[in-house]
Amino acid sequence: MFPEYRDLISELKTSDRYFLNLFEKHNSLDQRIKNMESRHESGTQDEIEVLKKQKLAVKDELYALLQKISLTRIKT
Repeated sequence: MFPEYRDLISELKTSDRYFLNLFEKHNSLDQRIKNMESRHESGTQDEIEVLKKQKLAVKDELYALLQKISLTRIKT
């Protein structure tokens, strides 16, 4: 996810608790979706779709944070 921000992601995972929590939430949602789709965990198609929307919202927030931090660093 976001290879262009790989170094910044690594840094933020150790220095920014909010970012880390979002990152872990994204990974948790991703794993739940995979488990449901592979039938390792029960879930309806509607439940999977809700989780996918939540995951996308978290991913959008992560991307926005990365862009903001990256732009802030360029300006300073």
